[in-house]
Amino acid sequence: MRNLLTKIGLLIMAVIDFTYPPFRKFVPLQIYRYGICGGANVLFDWALYFFVYNFFMKDRLVDIGFLTLSPHIATLVIIFPVSTFSGFLLQKYVTFTASDLRGRTQLIRYLMIVAANLLINYAGLKLFVDGLNFYPTPSKMIITVITMICSYIGQKKYTFQ
Repeated sequence: MRNLLTKIGLLIMAVIDFTYPPFRKFVPLQIYRYGICGGANVLFDWALYFFVYNFFMKDRLVDIGFLTLSPHIATLVIIFPVSTFSGFLLQKYVTFTASDLRGRTQLIRYLMIVAANLLINYAGLKLFVDGLNFYPTPSKMIITVITMICSYIGQKKYTFQ
């Protein structure tokens, strides 16, 4: 499986690197790769959030026994593991390929950064949707910009050092 992921990563990297020359003057290659991979994963996350919220969760409270989740928070709980996993694979096999850390160590560190981002997402959704009465999907988009900045710094300095 690792060989397949490595080959797919190299293919994605080749496509991204092919589009890099016009941006060479403005941004280093690693940040460009991070931006493309992160941007693709963000679009995937937003589309998944929109789809799950609007077609499965809208106006439905989710009772898990000891807690009842609002639709926008339940949607976050459902999609977060999916986009987290796809993001880790893209960062490990495309953006930060030079890291000498073991995959398990990278994953644990990545999950720590993700946990911080989850808290930011939760607090942001509670603030924007519940506190300020914004729509859930645009609120998620605003919060994503904040978490992308935090995530890049954490991944570069800690997860894939």
